[in-house]
Amino acid sequence: MTLNKIKNNKAVKILTNVFVLILIPFLIWMFFFDENSYLVHRKFDSEIKDLESTISFYKKKIAEDKATIKKLQDSIQLERFAREKYLMKKENEEIYLIEFDTIK
Repeated sequence: MTLNKIKNNKAVKILTNVFVLILIPFLIWMFFFDENSYLVHRKFDSEIKDLESTISFYKKKIAEDKATIKKLQDSIQLERFAREKYLMKKENEEIYLIEFDTIK
């Protein structure tokens, strides 16, 4: 092929267009090297998903704690909670803890 035939090729004409020669490096720069690149946005989107799952986890924990606080307004439930969680006891009362050995 001669140089003239290569110049008249349709693909070569498109690739040597001034706009295409400017557009291709610009797109490469914007997708990979810019500080607001596509890769950075993907990382931020994954962080947002992680934070949203953390938020939903803590909202569930807050709802559970509010229910526990509401339950502890009753003195009987408060005493039960203190006995179970903190191993508190009444005067002249003995507590026996039974632990099961899981090692064979």
